[in-house]
Amino acid sequence: MIGKRGKKLMEEKDLIISAKRGDQLAFAMLFKNNYPFLVKYLIKITMNPDAAEELAQETMAKCVEKIGLFNGKSKFSSWLISIATNLYIDQKRKSKRERNWKAEEEVSRRMKWHLESRNEEWNDALSALGKLKDEMRIPIVLKHYYGYSYEEIGEMMKISTGTVKSRVHNGIMSVREELKLHGEQESAAARTRSSR
Repeated sequence: MIGKRGKKLMEEKDLIISAKRGDQLAFAMLFKNNYPFLVKYLIKITMNPDAAEELAQETMAKCVEKIGLFNGKSKFSSWLISIATNLYIDQKRKSKRERNWKAEEEVSRRMKWHLESRNEEWNDALSALGKLKDEMRIPIVLKHYYGYSYEEIGEMMKISTGTVKSRVHNGIMSVREELKLHGEQESAAARTRSSR
């Protein structure tokens, strides 16, 4: 007996086979099923909804171009994440523009407003994540939000498993430190308010 998940995987497998034959409807169905997941992932790694939408479009275009290379060893969504991550890293490498701290704060505020206006979660941990460099933020998001193994993340980012572990560890330590500082500032502000 095939369960609901098994049926969905079978349907996806059939769609991929059809897409490889050039079936535009199959592509449309694959994209419809995976696009929201992909955009949410890209928002978390880019911290910018507009950039996430653009990268999702580029990822889908790349998927159409490379569908013949998809071997089915991983889930289709994992393959999309791998493409999107590499596109993002390539984009960052090509970009020579440096953002200063003020600009990053502005993007972070807009991101927070955007998520809150859509009733999506924003918390201090995401704020702290936003302050990390990409090479630390991406593995943490893949590991702790999406549950990928260190080995899978290493394959996606084309770095060793040891490097992934090190970046996740160091990134988590930075997030904890940031949250601790934030908590101390909140406590100090509360003490000041109560002493008035």
